[in-house]
Amino acid sequence: MSDQTETDRDEREAFEAELLERREAALAHVVKFGDPVLKSAASPVSNFGPELRAEVERMIAIMRDGMGVGLAATQLGVLRRLLVFQAGSDGEPTAVINPQIEWSSDELSLAEEGCLSLPRVSMDVERPLHVRVSGRDVEGEAIEIEASGLEARVLQHEMDHLDGILILDRTTREQRKAALRALREGGSYSPSPEEHELVDEGELREPRTEA
Repeated sequence: MSDQTETDRDEREAFEAELLERREAALAHVVKFGDPVLKSAASPVSNFGPELRAEVERMIAIMRDGMGVGLAATQLGVLRRLLVFQAGSDGEPTAVINPQIEWSSDELSLAEEGCLSLPRVSMDVERPLHVRVSGRDVEGEAIEIEASGLEARVLQHEMDHLDGILILDRTTREQRKAALRALREGGSYSPSPEEHELVDEGELREPRTEA
């Protein structure tokens, strides 16, 4: 092995270790299963200003360092109707304050979802494939988002958090029981692999076909 190759490998390993350390530090801020705040409904935001902008910046930093695609304020123990998302590495992080679903499609999509607040478990969740969401931006200006696919799923997932709803409440009774058992025992759970994707707030994987 050449010196250059060895140097490249060492630099890559150091970079990966730094990313992992940053992710663990970010996830330490996320409220986990069992905390009653996760089952609490958030209150509307009425004050727009420096404090809100600082909170949005903090949430985006935690989402990014945690390698997430979305984060709701309630997951940080803050009962305010505020979420951030970035559904794609090339997209800009977006904050939505006081979000509401104005329209959702009849067409549904089933995918396996995970959640940063429910470590090491995932389950099947069926959601509308397309949604229109309205709300306010960080300056208080009205915004409207037409979302499909992953972006629509992430928005619905985070808006559920603001209403005290978890993916445990959106899956089948059998998967809920298995996931709850894993959470209480500190284990892991995922449904039998099928031809659909896993969507986790902190990780995206390709469709799973292996046993």
